[in-house]
Amino acid sequence: MPKAQTRLQILQVCKLLQCVREKSKDQIEKLTMNGTPHLINYNDADEGLTALIVAAKANDDDMTEFLLGLGAHPDVMDLKGRTAAMWATEFGNVQCLEKLLAAGANMTLTDLEGKGIIFFCMTPTHRHEKCLELILDHGANVNNIDKEGNPVFVVACDLAEENEKLCLELLKRGAEPNSKQEKSGRTALMAAASSGGNKVVAALLDAGARVNDVDVKKCHAAHFAALGGHLQAIMAMAGNNADFNVVNSEGNNPVHLAAQKGQAMCIKFLSQRGCNPKPKNNQGNTAKVMAKEAGHKEAGKEIRKAEKTFGKSGKNNDPWILQLYDWALARQEKILTAVKAIDVDAVGKIGNNEFIDVLTSLQCPTDEDEVKKVIALQDKSREGKLDYNDFFTAKKWVNKNYLASAFEGKKKKKKKGKKGGKKGKFKLVMPICIQDEGPRTFGGAPPEMYIPRHIHFTDTGRFDRDIPPVHPLQDDSAWYLQAPAKTYINVNEAAKNRDFDSMKDSFAQGVPVDTRDKYYKTPLMTACAVGNLDVVKFLLEKGAAINARDNFKWTPLHHACHAGQLDVVQLLVENGAEIDASTINGGTPLTRAIESSRDTVVQYLMDSGCKMQTENKKGLNPMDLAYSWADPRVFEVVQAKWESLPVPKDKKGGKKKDTKKKRPQTAAGDKEEAPQVVKLPEEDSVPLPRKGSILRAASALAGGLDEQEDITYTPKKMWTEQSTTKELLQDKEVKRERFGWEVDFPDFEMPFQKNVTKKVELFEKEEEE
Repeated sequence: MPKAQTRLQILQVCKLLQCVREKSKDQIEKLTMNGTPHLINYNDADEGLTALIVAAKANDDDMTEFLLGLGAHPDVMDLKGRTAAMWATEFGNVQCLEKLLAAGANMTLTDLEGKGIIFFCMTPTHRHEKCLELILDHGANVNNIDKEGNPVFVVACDLAEENEKLCLELLKRGAEPNSKQEKSGRTALMAAASSGGNKVVAALLDAGARVNDVDVKKCHAAHFAALGGHLQAIMAMAGNNADFNVVNSEGNNPVHLAAQKGQAMCIKFLSQRGCNPKPKNNQGNTAKVMAKEAGHKEAGKEIRKAEKTFGKSGKNNDPWILQLYDWALARQEKILTAVKAIDVDAVGKIGNNEFIDVLTSLQCPTDEDEVKKVIALQDKSREGKLDYNDFFTAKKWVNKNYLASAFEGKKKKKKKGKKGGKKGKFKLVMPICIQDEGPRTFGGAPPEMYIPRHIHFTDTGRFDRDIPPVHPLQDDSAWYLQAPAKTYINVNEAAKNRDFDSMKDSFAQGVPVDTRDKYYKTPLMTACAVGNLDVVKFLLEKGAAINARDNFKWTPLHHACHAGQLDVVQLLVENGAEIDASTINGGTPLTRAIESSRDTVVQYLMDSGCKMQTENKKGLNPMDLAYSWADPRVFEVVQAKWESLPVPKDKKGGKKKDTKKKRPQTAAGDKEEAPQVVKLPEEDSVPLPRKGSILRAASALAGGLDEQEDITYTPKKMWTEQSTTKELLQDKEVKRERFGWEVDFPDFEMPFQKNVTKKVELFEKEEEE
């Protein structure tokens, strides 16, 4: 169709597209009747959009039907060669696609890249499934190949794991199972094996896909499955006579790639089915070396076992037995359907000869004599009948280490307790308590925990942090610079990164200072956890709850003691923080300070009167924790205090206290006051602002005004006070004094995490020795 070229045509097409977006049918009708002939099918000058394409992209089925009624052609393409049906399919607009198909849209068209409509239907949603069904019913080409040589079926199989239904539907509608990319030689089976679409792999093999094809790099489908750890796909290939001992152009067989990614079960299966784990690749590395360099201990263990057993025969692990077992497992449904047709009474058994006939009819890969050997092993009672359900468990005729059940992972056996022994403590698995982010705020903004980020922008040619304006209003950059896009930040991230401006703006707009994230943490807790003293002061001035608790019942003081910053701890205690607050597992601020190995914080808490004789849920007191966690300095501080404590009295001989709680009595005259109801002014009683007039101005000059008008000037933007370079350097010096010189490096860790890292390194050294 023609593209708008003259100025008049361009303006009319732009106006038409605007009317389509605004759903102004009257204007559209006028333009098509009185404007350029065939205007409704004209392409715009920029992207080649037509009125029908705009309506299809917006999923406006009513407008689509209206435009088709005015003569819009359903197969008009944009500048990329895409039709309205392609755009509707890409966005999953089912209703518009139905209207276009009813108008006779051609489903075999391709765009400028040679891509048919199925290329635009790859998104895994229910709407796209419906679109796929519609376009296939109307003749879409399932074997379409674009100009780069990529078959649409191979592209679909690259998404087989998440878009399984699409691949199976294309295969059902006649897609070529052996389709491959022209340049790389990548087949549909390789794509499905790489993405982890196990059902698609099985369906492809069942449809006749060649299992032993290789690409231009000589990679087998098993290479891709081993790299991704897709064991079920490898098992399906084994059931179709796959040759796993294939070496690619880099000298790697599937075991090498499985070792590289630590796929232990894949290594075990591949080596059992004929893939040699011993050879070296082109770089001179064996699979064992690759697993060791990548740090995959479990994979290395399996490779060592495979190297010992590879090529050696044992009981019931002959190659022909494994071939029969894998073949039968891959066709289990077909075999069961056939035998159940014979077993009319549903006894679960059929005659041995009948079972052999079923296997032979399905083209069993082994000889009849070998099948009879298996039947003899299965029918040890010589009853002459075979339990076909028991045949697939194969415990009687296949070595247990080679069964599919051997790759499911071992189940831990429950330890039986001895008679008369102590019962172990009951451990309740407790999930982490989290909350939803909450609904969106006014105007479609994110939930309350996300606040607008304050972005300072200015004309850097005039002002910067070291050359600020004389007065904040002097910075008029907002009038000629484009304002940056509005973004949001988690309020706890703002507290962590010392983003005072964002917090000030949000608190001024009514955001609560104790806004919690999904872990119930407040900005004050976050600031204490990272040791931001100035942020803690700021939040306390704003009225932050000093004893708020998160999902583990940690208070800000717990987080501050974990951070090991004495000045933050002192500030919290001086402002009324609960010094003996207990967490969900019984931990106190003192135990958190001990775990962070900060003797100054521990000494301060003990001097402030914290309780020493406390225990957590594991029965450990501060002295036990100091022995197992802290360094010698903290241990000496805690030990000195512990030894100075009086010995607790034995309460066995004493009188029992009355544990019954007495009901508190209300003193005379102390009655609960009824809450005061604040009555809002009625709508009619609120004085409305009066419009200015000459008479009103005259009366105001004569007698004065009862009401005052607000003439405050609110500028478009004001200069945000910035720290100078000198102040930033001073802050850096203070930070080094508080946290140490390591704070400038990316691998810096807070005291508790640093303590844990040292412990882990110590344990690893002991294991190596």
